[in-house]
Amino acid sequence: MFAKKLLQKATKLHNLHHHHQNLRGCLTPEDLDFQIAVHYGTPSTASILAFDPIQRLLAIGTLDGRIKVIGGDNIEGLLISPKQLPFKYLEFLSNKGFLVSISNDNDIQVWNLENRSIASSFQWGSNITSFSVIYGSFFMYVGDEHGLMSVLKYEEDSELLILPYHISAKSLTEAAGSSFPDHWTVVGVLHQPCSSGNRVLIAYESGLIILWDVFESQVVIVRGDKVLELKNDVVDSPGQPEHNLDEKEITALCWASSNGSVLAVGYIDGDIMFWKTSITTSSKPRKSVTSNNNVVRLQLSSSERKLPVIVLHWSPNSKSQNDGDGQLFVYGGDEIGSDEVLTVLSLEWSPGMETLRCVARAELTLSGSFADMNLLPNPINNRGTDLLVLTSPGHLQFFSHDSLTALTSEHDKRITLSSIECPVVIPTLDPVLTAAKFSSLAGSENTSKFLLEIATNMKINSTPKLVGGNWPVSGGIVPQLSSPEGYVIERIYIAGYTDGSVRIWDATSPVLSILCVIGDMKNVEVKGSTAPVSELNFCSLTSSLAVGNQLGLIRVYNLNLKETSLHIVTGVKQEVHKQGQGGGLNCSACFHLLDSPVQALQYMDHGAKLAVAHECGRVAVFDMKLFSVLFLSDSLPNPRSPVISMMWKSFMYNGGHVKSPKDLGPKNLEKSVESLMFVFTKDAKLYLFGGDDYHMVNSKPMQLKKETTAISMHIIEGNTSMVESVDQKESKQLTKEVAAMNEPQNGQTALGSLVLLCCKDVLRLYPLKSVIQGNEKPLSKVKLEKPCCWTSTFKKDEKTCGLVLLYQSGELEIRSLPDLEVVKVSSLMSILRWSFKANMEKTMSCTENGQISMINGSEVAFISLLNGGDDFRVLESLPSLHDKVLAAAIEAVISSSQNQRKKQGAPGAIVNILKGFKGGKAKNGINFPADFLSTFSNLDKIFSKNPFPDPVESVTNNQEDVELDIDDIEIDDIEIDDPVSVPTSSHTKQNEDTGKKTDRERLFDGDTSDATPRLRTREEIIATYRKAGDASSVASQARNKLLERQEKLERISRRTQDLNNEAEDFASLANELVKAMERRKWWQI
Repeated sequence: MFAKKLLQKATKLHNLHHHHQNLRGCLTPEDLDFQIAVHYGTPSTASILAFDPIQRLLAIGTLDGRIKVIGGDNIEGLLISPKQLPFKYLEFLSNKGFLVSISNDNDIQVWNLENRSIASSFQWGSNITSFSVIYGSFFMYVGDEHGLMSVLKYEEDSELLILPYHISAKSLTEAAGSSFPDHWTVVGVLHQPCSSGNRVLIAYESGLIILWDVFESQVVIVRGDKVLELKNDVVDSPGQPEHNLDEKEITALCWASSNGSVLAVGYIDGDIMFWKTSITTSSKPRKSVTSNNNVVRLQLSSSERKLPVIVLHWSPNSKSQNDGDGQLFVYGGDEIGSDEVLTVLSLEWSPGMETLRCVARAELTLSGSFADMNLLPNPINNRGTDLLVLTSPGHLQFFSHDSLTALTSEHDKRITLSSIECPVVIPTLDPVLTAAKFSSLAGSENTSKFLLEIATNMKINSTPKLVGGNWPVSGGIVPQLSSPEGYVIERIYIAGYTDGSVRIWDATSPVLSILCVIGDMKNVEVKGSTAPVSELNFCSLTSSLAVGNQLGLIRVYNLNLKETSLHIVTGVKQEVHKQGQGGGLNCSACFHLLDSPVQALQYMDHGAKLAVAHECGRVAVFDMKLFSVLFLSDSLPNPRSPVISMMWKSFMYNGGHVKSPKDLGPKNLEKSVESLMFVFTKDAKLYLFGGDDYHMVNSKPMQLKKETTAISMHIIEGNTSMVESVDQKESKQLTKEVAAMNEPQNGQTALGSLVLLCCKDVLRLYPLKSVIQGNEKPLSKVKLEKPCCWTSTFKKDEKTCGLVLLYQSGELEIRSLPDLEVVKVSSLMSILRWSFKANMEKTMSCTENGQISMINGSEVAFISLLNGGDDFRVLESLPSLHDKVLAAAIEAVISSSQNQRKKQGAPGAIVNILKGFKGGKAKNGINFPADFLSTFSNLDKIFSKNPFPDPVESVTNNQEDVELDIDDIEIDDIEIDDPVSVPTSSHTKQNEDTGKKTDRERLFDGDTSDATPRLRTREEIIATYRKAGDASSVASQARNKLLERQEKLERISRRTQDLNNEAEDFASLANELVKAMERRKWWQI
């Protein structure tokens, strides 16, 4: 008897397993492709800023390898680097459509903003310690830890080129006649304004500063290399006559004049030095010396222990005639232990640039730890320069030009300036977003027209205006609609907040636009209407929106028409109030039966009913046509376990006859349709209520055997495609049940549909018929290896669907239905660089076609799961991050200005063209930096060769036969044993042909190179051959040099003899080869 039962049980388990194997879903890995469709908000890991003043774009780099690009009109894009590393440098190639980033591992990446992808990358061999772009060009300067300054150029539609031009610290200091720095790390490399890129300033960590003329290949000035007698002290500092710069490391620097005549340098001890870089005009060679009249020191604090100066920025005073007058923005330099502030100093120079005076000082309070700051100039309308400060975690503070300019009127006063909050497309933190719903509006043309009308009346589709200033970030282009008149909203995104407000966005395209804001109920006072929103639900069939809050109030809005009456239903009475005809959205009804927070909302019966579950465990059902209460349950057996999911399903009995479960009760044979309400609680108990009288179908709820935490419940329709190949007699009955699942009748759900119960550690799939009958045996059961926190179903088509699961580890998993097999696995970290946070699942939502919306801090992201057939994935539907029309207009300005250099500004026709751009109307024409109007064509030739070539390299590159004199040879510079390094990279290929011409070309075209040796000046000879020390040491060095010279001559003689012998051997071999070839016949060749 025991053996028979055991055999029956084993056979039954085998049949179930065989049946599960033969029910395979149709979802394949090829159907899935995770992509970020929409991203809004500043990441919490933001660390660095960049701004394009022409295109008006803002870029924000993060610590995890992402770059956020922000424009105007709700345009935002997200670039993700393959490497999850912080960026230490980030700069636009202004008006070119490219962005350059350098990560902590010295990987240089050039991003194409139009394609939102990496156009070129190059892994630098050493640690990059400074970087800058020549404004308005494709040229870049790179300084490294070994004191080498190199030049890069990005060739459009090509690659990043490493040009032959490079300057080492040793070569530069020798040319400058300065001592070699102890710390030769290049900490700053800046091209000088108004020099057309011909001059570059190189600063070393030791404090040495050299201005180099790339066109003349000579040093212009040298600063910061000895003990100085200070000219002037300002700002809270007692007089100190001398200052030693030997151990004064540079930590920050910037130009402090519009023409590059003054350089502001911050040091590790908190001091700020203003170095004058202007020189008197003279045709004679300049003497590279430092004068005591060339520097002014500034101290923010008189304390002996000060913070290093971390960041320096300078903005000119547009109203002043002096190029050095302006505002200096300083982070650091204050007393250690003081409050973290950003200091703004308004500085004025005397007419002769002899003295410096601080006329105002302001301290800008920060909302968090300082990360970076950037100035936002506006050259198109000359509106002035704004300030943007980035603080941790990912907060932007905006200070307008008007508020900063007002500081100059506050003479000799310390004031505190408050920032202006930057505009946010989807607010998540102020106010806090508590509930969200991403829903489709397919087939709801009336709703679309109604919402567009409300949006037009409210006039809130444009970029938000700031109180106290204009938001200067206005770049990018939104794709134009093919037929704006017939535009229909297809998707909407709804969010509820802690202040009780609700916002609705048009989410049809990747650029979201606000449609309406539902705020306070002004016409009728309703108690609890401003409580935090706890739950949202939207019915696309009736265009009805339900909003539940923490005080148990449920508000209902009709998005299809303007309501003139408000129905208020409470536990004791029902009232009707008249509402005014405003431009916003009026509430249709308010239900307030219980004071318990609303836990779940579900529209039922095609939107005719609304089911509400409260945290106390009670469930209510409302009639949406009559606005009345249909049902209010008593507390469930376990009121401490709230309802987490509710579903309403109608199904048809086969043949119109009822084959009811044991506890279903008598049925009307003329009624073929039955409705059921499923209620799933957090303790994994499933309750069934009749759809007519709301009695419990079964005497007790269906409960899982093992205690677990429920997450969600889904009902899978009977027309879901399943592969079936059952050919065993034992599975005959199961096959019939499966066949019933695929037979929905007259649009109603068949009894063969499936019920999926998702719990924290297990997934259970039941036939709907078994659930109604109270059978607790699942059709399929899958144990989860990790704790799950959120699930949702989606459809690829009418027959193919899937299940998406989010685990607490941040892993995102896709399973096919109904077999629950894993199809694809990814993670929030790999897709978005997000880490999972507690309660993240409460604001997640998924549409039927596999588009997930989720929130992390201030970030909002829409992820598209399915491959193909999605408007979000079409590149043409994405907003353009580069305005080609504006770029072409600017290029026309540059071209015209080159032809009319005698005229100031741009031609009037071009100015009129640019007045219509989003930057605003031009008040004073166009105010570009002088360098931006240069073509930089001369730099291609200059950077094509090394300014300090090695002797061997010079001989190799020079193909001419020149006549040498023994006195011209410097034996000390000849290296015999060291191998000659020949560049093989494709990046330097263009240098191989530079300066090389055939004899025929030289004969007919002429040789333009200057072969006449240049007469060196006394200063250059001293700079090259000057030696430190007394006469005896110099004599000793000379003697040693003579001995080394004799040794090198002997080595050269031996090497020459060896070469002669090798030449003779080669000649004899060639003769033998000629004789051998002469003896061979033509057919042997």
